Amino acid sequence: MITLTKTLEQIESQSNQTRITLTNDWQQASLLLEVMERLDDGILIISNDGKLIHANTAAYDLSCQLNQGDLDVNFVPPIIWEFCQVLINSYNSYPETNIILSDEIKLNKSITFRIRVRLINLERFITPCLLVTIENQYESITNTAIAEIKKYSLTPREAEIWRLYRANNSYKEIATQLYITINTVKKHMKNIHAKRQAFVVVNQ
Repeated sequence: MITLTKTLEQIESQSNQTRITLTNDWQQASLLLEVMERLDDGILIISNDGKLIHANTAAYDLSCQLNQGDLDVNFVPPIIWEFCQVLINSYNSYPETNIILSDEIKLNKSITFRIRVRLINLERFITPCLLVTIENQYESITNTAIAEIKKYSLTPREAEIWRLYRANNSYKEIATQLYITINTVKKHMKNIHAKRQAFVVVNQ
């Protein structure tokens, strides 16, 4: 009877421990999903046969742009899937190598996506899955430019010019867009570079 009581206590203790573990796992999974949803970068998890397992909101939005407005949430953009297949073929040839593929997709002059693909092993899947990250280069550059504008205390006009410059516009293109001369652009860029240099010197 004592042995049975101890055994029952052990089972109950183990059951409680399992419940705690499951709760912790669920909390960690929820936290991970919440973090993924708040990322500006798109995150896609795709099976080896091209089925979409998970996509965060940013990935859905970016995929719609790549699919030219197709709103099918289960549809992996063909250009991304082709890239994934290159990785799968590489992995089959070199299974011991941790391969990460990276490339850029240009939709037009202002919209460029950086795609990164790698294989990940998830316990619930027999074969590795594909983790795809999609970064909107324009948004990333714009956010960087905004931070730099504040960091270097640029004037409103300097800020306009710097944003366009960071988006890979030439001096001529900046002048055309802002209806100013190229010499004016050069003058402002000279001032911007002086402020950047001064910031570096002060913070050394």
